[in-house]
Amino acid sequence: MLEDPMTAVSSPTAWPAAYPHGYAVVDVETTGLARDDRIISAAVYRLDARGEVEDHWYTMVNPERDPGPVWIHGLTSDMLEGAPLFSDIAEEFSTRLEGRVLVAHNAVFDWQMIAREYARAEREAPVRQRLCTIALSKELALPLPNHKLESLAAHFGVVQERAHHALDDARVLAEAFRPSLRAAAAGGVRLPLHECRPLTEWTDRAVPRQQAGYGGYRPTSWRPARKRPACPYPNPGRYEEGKRLKQGMRVAFSGDTSVERDLLEDRATEAGLHVATSISRLTSLLVTNDPDSGTSKVVKARQFGTPVVDEAAFGQLLGDVEPASEG
Repeated sequence: MLEDPMTAVSSPTAWPAAYPHGYAVVDVETTGLARDDRIISAAVYRLDARGEVEDHWYTMVNPERDPGPVWIHGLTSDMLEGAPLFSDIAEEFSTRLEGRVLVAHNAVFDWQMIAREYARAEREAPVRQRLCTIALSKELALPLPNHKLESLAAHFGVVQERAHHALDDARVLAEAFRPSLRAAAAGGVRLPLHECRPLTEWTDRAVPRQQAGYGGYRPTSWRPARKRPACPYPNPGRYEEGKRLKQGMRVAFSGDTSVERDLLEDRATEAGLHVATSISRLTSLLVTNDPDSGTSKVVKARQFGTPVVDEAAFGQLLGDVEPASEG
């Protein structure tokens, strides 16, 4: 049982020295969830080392395209027409992020959207680490019915006023993060910090929309498909939790990743793993940051009992892959 975070860390000496010195609690609203979707609004609450609010900032962003699900975020084309482009606000955004840990609810999504926007603007986001409040709530074993922001807010008595409005969502998250951070400090919990790797290249190529089920054209970030060399090692079977990956294991990926998918697959291939494009009974492991999604790969993995890990765990496993058995 964790101590009362409000009393256990009242003394400066009780605060973990290894904890970050500042945080940027971020929320972005977007035109959708795909790689070529755009940010349409962003908010940042800057917090000090103990989670106290220093200031906050909000802006709408002209996505230069259809705003997507207006019924969710409430931002219409007319409202966004006069808003600045991301390249116009990138510098101000950077001042809010610099030297801080990016905190978000499902942080991998917010980070990947931000990283892509910076890459389009031919800049680099000054973020080196991120913290997902979903992961932190799991570390704290909070008794939540699910991992929605509204559930985390309700647990700490934080009132949401405008769900899916970037500024209010960031405020709610900042107010819920403060007691979470203090509970972690009181219990000596190691914060689930993950590396943020900025994109170093980006292309917005015009491709026929028919390829994506639309008419006309749209920009895309997809790189040309590459044929990977066949894995030279036999499949040793499924990954077992707590053990090492072994060369020859068949690994599949589902959903968005913070590291560009091609780069992640390259790393897997270089480690001697077989990158699979689909799930079968022979698949050793599925890598996904959203194991509760209803994608076909996640559904099949559930049916076949395929082991599942997130991107961060997979990255750690890649660092120590067992060589294939000889003979």
